[in-house]
Amino acid sequence: MTKIRKISKVWQSKPTVEGAGVHLRRAFGYYQVPQFDPFLLLDDFRADDPADYLQGFPWHPHRGIETITYVLAGEVEHGDSMGNRGVITPGDVQWMTAGSGIIHQEMPQGDTQGRMYGFQLWANLPASHKMMEPRYRDVKSGQIATVPAAGGATIRIISGKIGTTAGPVRDIVTDPEYLDVTLPAGKEFSHPTRPGHTVFAYVIGGKGIFCGEKNPYSYEVQGKNYFDLERHPFTANGELVLFTDGERIVVAAEEEPVRFLLMAGKPIREPVAWYGPIVMNTREELRIAFTEYANGTFIKHGKDRSGEKSA
Repeated sequence: MTKIRKISKVWQSKPTVEGAGVHLRRAFGYYQVPQFDPFLLLDDFRADDPADYLQGFPWHPHRGIETITYVLAGEVEHGDSMGNRGVITPGDVQWMTAGSGIIHQEMPQGDTQGRMYGFQLWANLPASHKMMEPRYRDVKSGQIATVPAAGGATIRIISGKIGTTAGPVRDIVTDPEYLDVTLPAGKEFSHPTRPGHTVFAYVIGGKGIFCGEKNPYSYEVQGKNYFDLERHPFTANGELVLFTDGERIVVAAEEEPVRFLLMAGKPIREPVAWYGPIVMNTREELRIAFTEYANGTFIKHGKDRSGEKSA
């Protein structure tokens, strides 16, 4: 019999400020990391006011991780220490492997209505790949397949596979799955998951019932888990669901449609030493990274052109 995953915890994303003053909502990060291995952080930077995002993320380093940026509205201009320049537009994904080190900047630009909607996920790299050569995978919206699923869902496949259709991002160390799922009201979505892999969903529109669990509704505030028997049973926009282990998840939309990002990956199960934009395995490796950044020897591959202005 197939083991259906259950809800482990539900979090409400929390307001925070990053970069040069970008107001966003953090779905998870830092103290929650052991539960989300191999993922480190998920930021929701949907905003309607340019004052909340135009300051952007000026030049800063990364080492030991991958950052995955998914844009739904507006644009993000980027440049890096290897001389790459580009723009991420609605529907696009940028999968950046920082590896041994990269210095880059990301500058959001709203659309004609002032909207800037997007998400950034950080994925850890195992010790064996921390110092790999940096690389970018810029995926345009047209490269991302949209497929129907049994039960009425529509799925954009960024990485992973639905039936015989695979996403454009492949050959990633942690074997991740990243799906954008839209489920109409009155429909149900059932999806297989690999036992042992970490699986979570982040709701970005509407509300749904995950794995048939209506009550009790568990959620976490400041590291403590609570159970609210009076709360409305749906999981709604801006909330994240972490699942227990199993072979399948089931999501139902009753009163209205639900849209969510579904992510899964193979745990690394290694020590995490994390400070700011750099994630290594030991504090000594962190010290070395920041010393190299200070003395100009941080970049190991390609030419450091981080002093140049963004195109």
